[in-house]
Amino acid sequence: MNQSNNRNSSLWAYGITVVLIACMSACSRKANESPAAANGGNVAFWLTTGDRSSQLAKSTLSFSDGEGADEVISVDTAQRFQSIDGFGFSLTGGSAYLLHTKLDSAKRAALLRELFLTDGDGIGISYLRISIGASDLDDHVFSYASFAPGKGKEFSLDEDRKHLIPVLKEIVALQPGIKIMGSPWSAPAWMKTNAHAKAGSLKPEYYEAYAKYFVDYVQEMKKEGITIDAVTLQNEPENPKNTPSMIMTAADQAAFVKNNLGPAFKAAGIQTKIVVFDHNCDHPEYPITVLDDPGAKPFIDGSAFHLYLGEIEALSKVHEAHPDKNLYFTEQWTSGEGSFADDLQWHVKHLVIGATRNWSRNVLEWNLAADASYGPHTDDGGCTLCQGALTLGDDVKRNVSYYIIGHASKFVPDGSVRIASSSLQAVPNVAFVTPDGKKVLIAVNDTGAEKSFAVKANGKTFKATLSKGAVGTFVW
Repeated sequence: MNQSNNRNSSLWAYGITVVLIACMSACSRKANESPAAANGGNVAFWLTTGDRSSQLAKSTLSFSDGEGADEVISVDTAQRFQSIDGFGFSLTGGSAYLLHTKLDSAKRAALLRELFLTDGDGIGISYLRISIGASDLDDHVFSYASFAPGKGKEFSLDEDRKHLIPVLKEIVALQPGIKIMGSPWSAPAWMKTNAHAKAGSLKPEYYEAYAKYFVDYVQEMKKEGITIDAVTLQNEPENPKNTPSMIMTAADQAAFVKNNLGPAFKAAGIQTKIVVFDHNCDHPEYPITVLDDPGAKPFIDGSAFHLYLGEIEALSKVHEAHPDKNLYFTEQWTSGEGSFADDLQWHVKHLVIGATRNWSRNVLEWNLAADASYGPHTDDGGCTLCQGALTLGDDVKRNVSYYIIGHASKFVPDGSVRIASSSLQAVPNVAFVTPDGKKVLIAVNDTGAEKSFAVKANGKTFKATLSKGAVGTFVW
């Protein structure tokens, strides 16, 4: 054989060897692959159980070819609904006080990273509600304008500068894009019919002054580096029992928005959203009445709800009446005398799942932090059993609403969109697609026994099992 033939034979033999090695490598790789890798990857799974044996504990599930379950949740990314602004809590004055005074700077910084970032154990809170003036979870009543014009300092955030603003500045430094909603529990007492922080209503002659109060609030918070994304006109406008509190009818809100607050915001160039109602689901006709007013509606972004009365489906009634306006879920408490298991199951079913399936752009729990005695709170009308997501004292205790919100906030950031998922009576659920294209399904076992089901998305299926009352978040 000549030199050329020897070279060709060597190249032929080398090529066969390369092919054999490549084939062996591929075969070996195929044998060592998990079924999930062969069928499209893994599903990350976070679990919280009613007995607290798992608390946002992470594991993985595998896609498979067959459904193999009696009940199937089908997720359809092609059907898209409302955008999501975020999930979070009310940062009350009392919460801010505890964070600012009960934790040293290093412990507070670590805790705020856990609360507002998503790396590691972080739960990624992306929405906060704060009170404009005092709420019933401050240790005393105050407003930013304690005296009528000409009788003293007309507007000052000095009370908030003690604790709330310093904590907010630390939060904004961690999460500059966080959305913040402001809600008043009452107008300043001198503007009211009873001249008192509790109950009463806003005198019509002070509507203009109260609109200026909102303008001053948004502008002064902006000077502090805090952007107020939205304001509601009055926390629980049909409830005169809190301290502070104030009655405000639907007619009052419509008149105030169209004649005073809307034009005042427009004149000042303020982009902060105006949100009406901010009370229970038993009276959807209240926000519908306000939005039916053609003079008020153009200034209004949407309406807000609580669920101490009524059914969460009331949000959809408002959406059907005014589909061009947004919906928000802004408050629900957990009691210090409540059950972790019962509250986990109920709140995830009705709020995280129920509110978003009924068009809400956010879900907020009440409230972020309290002490072991459920304080601070005001006297004669402050909530005496409101349990925080955190109990702050010598250490930090994470309570049920931490996990209720964490199952959504960690995985469904601002800018996500709700997508279609089939409704199962035994396994209520809701699905989202995130800005980076991840799919998220949140589900709760609403039965008294272990429940298995399958999830089908884009032609792939994975199987899951939840113990009674357990909550799962699935991400792929």
